[in-house]
Amino acid sequence: MSSRTKIIVEVVLLVVLAGSGVYYYRAQNSSEPEAAPAVSLDARFTPLNVDNPALRLDILKRFLELEYKGVHRSIFSATLPPPPVPPASKQPVIVAPVAPSGPPPLTVDAKYFGYVSDLGGNHRRAFFATANNEDVVIASEGDTFLGRFRIVRLTATSADVEEVSSGRRTTLALEEPSPIG
Repeated sequence: MSSRTKIIVEVVLLVVLAGSGVYYYRAQNSSEPEAAPAVSLDARFTPLNVDNPALRLDILKRFLELEYKGVHRSIFSATLPPPPVPPASKQPVIVAPVAPSGPPPLTVDAKYFGYVSDLGGNHRRAFFATANNEDVVIASEGDTFLGRFRIVRLTATSADVEEVSSGRRTTLALEEPSPIG
């Protein structure tokens, strides 16, 4: 686009802008008011039928003396409020002391049915049969078997086993394998 074309476009835009400004100015300052629709706002108003329009101070006082008796809790807090305190009963309640119960005993889904050691007797390996007697697992001290048990100590008559996730321990006694019949 040449510079002469640019100048012509700018002049045309300025003339259009000036014309619209003059039109707007004349529309705002014209002496003829526009015809506004005649609307009567009071036409539909009907006052309430009240016998005594005086303020009832006795009712207002009663409402001002009301006190909220529900749970006082912040709606912006995610923690739950403490449970309500139960009313004290007249008879004392005797509660027997409850013995602290520990975790349930550890059960291993395998039977310890034998071991083997090297000539020095330092390195032992244990044989475990799974619960369905189909698989045999061979593991030494410190190894993990069945994905969750670790062998802590092996002897000729027992195997000390620890659950890896909880640290609970149990001892498996040496059992004779069931005969295949």
